Amino acid sequence: MLPNMVFPCTSLMEPCSSWVYRVFFSLLIFFLGSSPSLSWSLHPSLINSTAMHQNYTAISEFRLLNRRTLRECPNRSPYLQVNVSLSSNLSDEEYVNVTVNGALLPSEHDWVAMISPSHSNVENCPLHEILYAQTGDLSSLPLLCHYPVKAMYMSNDPNYLSCKKQECKKYDKGKCVVRTCSGTLTFHVINIRTDIEFVLFGGGFVTPCVLNRSGPISFANPKKPLYGHISSVDSTGSSMRLTWVSGDKEPQQVQYKDGKTQLSEVTTFSQDNMCTSDLPSPAKDFGWHDPGFIHSAVMTELKPSSTFWYRYGSDLAGWSEQIQFRTPPAGGSDELKFVAYGDMGKAPRDPSVEHYIQPGSLSVINAIADEVNSNNIDSVFHIGDISYATGFLVEWDFFLHQISHVASRVSYMTAIGNHERDYISSGSVYFTPDSGGECGVPYETYFPMPTLAKDKPWYSIDQGSIHFTVISTEHNWSPNSEQYHWIKKDMASVDRSRTPWLIFTGHRPMYSSLNAFLGVDDKFVKEVEPLLLAHKVDLVLFGHIHNYERTCSIYQQECKAIPTKDRNGIDTYDHGNYSAPVHAVIGMAGFSLDKFGNDAPANKWSLSRISEYGYLRAHATKKEIKLEFVESNTKKVGDSFRIIKR
Repeated sequence: MLPNMVFPCTSLMEPCSSWVYRVFFSLLIFFLGSSPSLSWSLHPSLINSTAMHQNYTAISEFRLLNRRTLRECPNRSPYLQVNVSLSSNLSDEEYVNVTVNGALLPSEHDWVAMISPSHSNVENCPLHEILYAQTGDLSSLPLLCHYPVKAMYMSNDPNYLSCKKQECKKYDKGKCVVRTCSGTLTFHVINIRTDIEFVLFGGGFVTPCVLNRSGPISFANPKKPLYGHISSVDSTGSSMRLTWVSGDKEPQQVQYKDGKTQLSEVTTFSQDNMCTSDLPSPAKDFGWHDPGFIHSAVMTELKPSSTFWYRYGSDLAGWSEQIQFRTPPAGGSDELKFVAYGDMGKAPRDPSVEHYIQPGSLSVINAIADEVNSNNIDSVFHIGDISYATGFLVEWDFFLHQISHVASRVSYMTAIGNHERDYISSGSVYFTPDSGGECGVPYETYFPMPTLAKDKPWYSIDQGSIHFTVISTEHNWSPNSEQYHWIKKDMASVDRSRTPWLIFTGHRPMYSSLNAFLGVDDKFVKEVEPLLLAHKVDLVLFGHIHNYERTCSIYQQECKAIPTKDRNGIDTYDHGNYSAPVHAVIGMAGFSLDKFGNDAPANKWSLSRISEYGYLRAHATKKEIKLEFVESNTKKVGDSFRIIKR
């Protein structure tokens, strides 16, 4: 979730028609265009953007870059050069030094952008101005025809502004009369298959102008198979799907288990697959980046709760390193150890700014990697808002790179969120433009789950003593919908002697102490919550709100039971005498945290509230589930509770 404005349709269960969308934005543009007082009330960095667009971009000067007017740089130095430590043959992960030489007047407003592909136009595109109207933006548009991958101010090198590193460019009678300054920035670069280029701008993000560019830089192997991650395909624990990315369209292999091989199925997606409305979306226009080819293969004849090795690729494209992974326990077995969280995204591993940054994501994924290395985890459940690419497609590569040391080794299961699916007139329940035009296509391509079909991203799976019912809160869940009937049938079919625990999970929550306008849809609660009680769901896990909160055993806003303290002082829910589900919001894995504050209502049903980055850690047997909220920065347990059946 991001704190965007919500404009509900007459019926939440039907997408807004395009004429409603056109009328709404026409009125918005007319109103804002005739209201200078509103424009002047904006923060100075947003003076060229409307109130709606602020919410869509989460207020960042860099994220508003395409909304600026590209200016001519005054007093441009004739000596300027942009030099890169490697001019070609970039490895799959590289820290690249970018040096700016020949600056006559180094400024705190000078900055360098990484552009991909290298032939992208970094000049004005005046004919594209109308493409941005759907964001509610009224500024003179746009700056760039293509959005930078990342950027960094030259002031990150203090020697640049202080001119500590000087070079004489002109002598007069043996004396230096023209000196220039230089500075160096270090960019974290990963293999995104297409050539990259570094462009030097002046004027900051608000009044930018192009000063110089480096020229194209290529990767040593743009076809290299990368970013492999595994997921369960069924409840047996004996088959695992491996998915990876490559610049090679030819089928590749996964080699595993003493010489077994499986050939990959290859797919991709294009700009034509991205959603749009009357005007192109970010995913379809300035945020597009070629995803290469996504390979997927199923490793069969494995054993549950066992360790194996694999590698993937081909002799032509190259091979990954050998990776050790662990299969999850089969459904119906006794023990399962898993972690769960939502709203992770990614953050740069250098001082860059990017389109969208989730500041807590690195600490969380690193803490979970430690759990994997200690054999404390059988599987991961990431319940929505996965990468936050939101129409800027290159960010999927950076997210896949970030999670690879976890997702390549244990089953990484996902649910769809608003930032993967929602878009105007696309069939999603909510018509905010949160996916930036992706409409679930990249998500479902990168993370193929055991779902019924494309754009029906709900599924269930048994692992150990737990049955997981995973839904999409972004697709129709009304009583007459396909998903609603599937939920009823799935939960009714659970064999509680085999899997005594039933966990229900999706993205948007039913309970939160924060403003319900931002996170809780009362209609969703009214329609779906009775199913949870009817089928005796033990635990409900949601994200979307960016903090941690745990409830009593709750139904229709009322506590049906309060946990008791065990001998260690840990809250214990006895579901041998079942009364209602326990809910936990776990959207604290990366996005800027939602603070509860003193004005948050003191709901009697809210038993634990924590605004810290972390994840939920669980250990289930057939007799109990032990759950802990782990703060990622300190590894301390911030909240503990148990669910038992006597």
